[in-house]
Amino acid sequence: MGQKVNPKLFRLGVVSNWSSRWFAKDEKYREYLFQDIKMRKLLMSKLKSAGISQVDIERSINKLDITIFVSRPGLVIGRGGQGLEELKNFLRGYLKTLSKDNNKLKFEIKVEPVKNINLNAYLTAQSIVSQLIKRVPHKVAVNQAMNRSISAGAKGIRILLSGRIGGAEISRRERFQSGSVPLSTIRERIDFARVPALTKSGYVGIKVWICTK
Repeated sequence: MGQKVNPKLFRLGVVSNWSSRWFAKDEKYREYLFQDIKMRKLLMSKLKSAGISQVDIERSINKLDITIFVSRPGLVIGRGGQGLEELKNFLRGYLKTLSKDNNKLKFEIKVEPVKNINLNAYLTAQSIVSQLIKRVPHKVAVNQAMNRSISAGAKGIRILLSGRIGGAEISRRERFQSGSVPLSTIRERIDFARVPALTKSGYVGIKVWICTK
């Protein structure tokens, strides 16, 4: 089972937590879910330069709390918190376009720093994506990423590439692993990310599993 499902989903409630935390009924559930997906996509693209890796959304009665995990929080907060206020106003205006009920929402954004970017699966995958787009050989990019994660204290890392790797005419899959990545053990902390890389020869899918101690 651990080999076939998302590692975070497999460990929900045991090691990992939900990225959206709220309760709703009937049509409100569909509305809140749609808003969360839109906001998360918007923030991931808008704050890409700040090294964003995760967005947690928590709702209560007339209140919305958004926690953003970034590797460079200074770029988000700005001088004297000006950048954070601009981001809050931007999101508030965007939410008003999605639903009139959002006009009454109390809004709060928290910025949390990523302690070690080499132990974060999403940021590791993004670094491989940027190198593949620059035509760096895939084995070089993958080996550098694995060495950085192991040096940072990871118990193990696994990377899977699929597609026209290196501009090959026929798509294939290549798997790389260093250390131990026990996917079937629920108590192990496994960080997982799936990011596509748009190269000149087409898309190359990248999956990263990192087992932290």
